[in-house]
Amino acid sequence: MTSLRQRVLDELQRRNYSNATTRGYILAIKQLADYFGKSPELLGGDEIREFETYLLRDKKLAPTTVEGRMSALHFLYKKTLKRRDIACDDLIFPKTPRKLPVVLSPEEVTRMIEAAPNLMHRTILMVLYATGIRRTEASLLQVADVDSERMVIHVRQGKGSRDRDVPMPVKLLEVLREYWRWKRPKVYLFPSTAGHRGVEQPLSDHTIWYICSEAAKRAGIKKRIGAHTLRHSFATTLMESGTDLRTIQLLMGHVHLEQTTRYLHLSQRHLHAASNPLDQITVNGTTFSRKRPDNHQA
Repeated sequence: MTSLRQRVLDELQRRNYSNATTRGYILAIKQLADYFGKSPELLGGDEIREFETYLLRDKKLAPTTVEGRMSALHFLYKKTLKRRDIACDDLIFPKTPRKLPVVLSPEEVTRMIEAAPNLMHRTILMVLYATGIRRTEASLLQVADVDSERMVIHVRQGKGSRDRDVPMPVKLLEVLREYWRWKRPKVYLFPSTAGHRGVEQPLSDHTIWYICSEAAKRAGIKKRIGAHTLRHSFATTLMESGTDLRTIQLLMGHVHLEQTTRYLHLSQRHLHAASNPLDQITVNGTTFSRKRPDNHQA
């Protein structure tokens, strides 16, 4: 391990960044070093701008992906190395399009769950859809986090290092009990196999993303699906059923209510609840000619 890598890891740990963020930052810094074939300590603003252009133009990465890379380089040069010669213009975040997330209907979710190849995959899909937790939170769930007395699942140190409880429906508890009798997990609810991450280690969050994506393909769903799709579908379904925004915010683990209001744009109940302006006017029943206009007419 290089001294620079250790310095970055120490700084990330000191600020209590998540494991997923740490992996992403280390990967981005390594990619910068590999691209120029030298230590990032020897690079400056010109090289950073060239690297960002390469990611966008040549690698054709999505702006959101490049934004993550630039966040890592900002942390490296400003937080770790404290380089004052690196200007803000050298660490520009690309403008990212704000798109509404993909949401699945209950019928599509059912098809995904039924398409799961084994009980573990099926249980993971049902946990994600029933609780709305993030894929990293699901990967780190422990057997002890399933509280059948209070009918909740305890999420340890979710995004932002915050704990929270999410309700556990009876149907999910029944599935979890069936899964436990089959798998007999000891520490982590969804353990990795001995040949991958080691004995008594959790599944990686990427594996959970892959499980969701493959289940969607097996179910014949053409949408771009990941674990977060089930999270979005969970929140939208709650919104459709009349659950208030504040409750959804707490269940999702959102810091700001603005993060939750995006689901108003996805809820059919809210979209159709507003009175349409066209319904407020009366148009006189004038008879128009049905003759097709000439091509040169406007």
